[in-house]
This record gives sequence, C-alpha cells and structure tokens, in this order.
Amino acid sequence: MPELPEVESVRRGLSAWLTGATITRAQVLDARILGTTSARNVPAERVVSFERALEGVRIVSVERRGKYMWMPLAGDGLRGDSVAGGSETAEVDEWALAMHLGMSGQARIHEAEDQLHPHTRAVFDVAGPAGVGQLRFVDQRIFGHLGVERLVPGVAGVGATGTAGERRLVAESASGAGLDPFEGGFSVPVVARAFARKNVAMKTALLDQRVVSGVGNIYADEALFEAGVHPAARASRLRISRIERVLEAARDVMARALEVGGTSFDALYVNVNGESGYFERSLQVYGREGQPCVRCSTPITRVVLGGRSTHVCVRCQKPQRLR
Repeated sequence: MPELPEVESVRRGLSAWLTGATITRAQVLDARILGTTSARNVPAERVVSFERALEGVRIVSVERRGKYMWMPLAGDGLRGDSVAGGSETAEVDEWALAMHLGMSGQARIHEAEDQLHPHTRAVFDVAGPAGVGQLRFVDQRIFGHLGVERLVPGVAGVGATGTAGERRLVAESASGAGLDPFEGGFSVPVVARAFARKNVAMKTALLDQRVVSGVGNIYADEALFEAGVHPAARASRLRISRIERVLEAARDVMARALEVGGTSFDALYVNVNGESGYFERSLQVYGREGQPCVRCSTPITRVVLGGRSTHVCVRCQKPQRLR
C-alpha cells in the first residue's frame, strides 16, 4: 500500500496541475470505486449524484494527512443532498473530493485523446491554469476510494502540540487520523510519551494511524533499523530517548524516500505521470530477507509480527531482554 512518501508524491503532482482548475465533467466508469472494500453494491443514484455534485466546481488545493488525500472545492451548485443524503443546501467550501489510493490506486494526468487504461474507474475533465486535460483514477484491485466528503476539524491527536496542526480542516474520512510527521504541530516528544504508555510492540505502535498517520510496513521497518530498535520491543519498556530516535528516523527515512518519488516494487504505484519511485534501491532491511545487513553483514531475517511481514537485523536490533 502506498505510504506517506508515495501519497505525497502524487499530491505534489496533482497540486501543480489541479490547483485552481475547474471540473467540467465527472464520469464514474466503475461504481465500486465509490464504495468500500466491505460495501461494493453502490446504487446507481449515488453515481449520478457524485457526478452532478462535481460538475462545474473549482479545486482550491490538494491536501494530505498521512495516507489520506483530498481536494477542497469551491463554486456554485454543490448541494448537501447530492453527496451526503441531506436535504439542506451546503456551502460549497464545506466539501472536498476525497481520494484514497488503497493498495493499487493511481491518480494519472492525461490528454483527453490518450488511450484509456483498462483499470480506469473514474475520469474527470478539468480546465484551469495548467491547461485542459483529464484526471483519471486507475485502480486494478479496487481497494481505493473516491467520494465527496464534508470538511471537518481533524482530531486533536496525541502528536499535536496544541498549535495550528491538529485542528485543520480535513476530509471526513481522515478525521480520526493522527498528525503525520511532516505536519505543523507534530511533536516527537509528545508522541514518544504516548508510545511509552502503550504495552505493545514498537512496530505496532508505529502503524497505529490514530497516533501517527502515514507510516506503513516499509518505513516502519526502515525506521526501526535506523534507530537500532527491535520491532517486537515493548514501547512501554523503552527509554523515551529511544522512542524519540525511532520517530525521528521515521521522519528522516520518509523524507529521503520522498526525494526520489517513494518506493515502487511493481507497476501498481506510480506518480501522476506514470513514473515509478526509486527508494527501493536504498532500502536497508525491508524486502531483503536472507541478504547481508548493510552494517554488519548478518543475514536479514523476516518474521511475522501482528500479521505483517517484518524485516530485522537481529545483531543491529537486539531483541529486548525479558525481565
């Protein structure tokens, strides 16, 4: 699944092309993209209301928190009953086009005459400062999602300092997500103290999107290796300084990944121009089972932790001693 660096790479590409653009037509080619993995029977009227709600609205910006992405909307004619089942007329700037990439979602920029990919689920004709073209949502496995959602205040997450970061308006689907390490207001010491109260494995704590959003399997393994912490180490038994080191390593490794467009193991993750990221070449433990550790040459071990494949160097990341 795309993690923070991959989603941010997509967001940047979309922002450069879509900010200030108007959606002149929205067309859903596969209704399942408006549902969820547990609700695939999407009624036809929902498709019609989704398309009507977006026609003629302007994209104000492209925003992100963790793995969630949304585009605040402005213009005339967007009604609450067209997107949320209500009967009231809503202010247009209360709404956003939400886009979640899931496992294989791609937001691609095309010319209208470009050949349609067989897994294209929705097409948006847009016109704006960057020109006229199409935004196409491609998703092979259909674990991604599109929707028109209310903008609501984000939760005052444990990672917040109480400054501007934690109460920004976010798409409703992102309202329960904690701050990500690149947001204003994110505090490493505050999150570290929250982790220290959890009697769970450090990797489990890192993957809890309610506390820190955006970190997934790849960057959790990489951060724990860089910090020299075993993934199964209990957060409640670690020194605060070591937990802080893990959080700082997570931010650092994701920043480096972002510089090269993220991590692409196959053609399922690409940016808006169809290009892959190159951070796979820099991974130190993830996906390197049996290969020598870049620091000590000990073979990398793969274990299953919390149902997830986890990669570790048992020499550089010594297991936590039992009491």
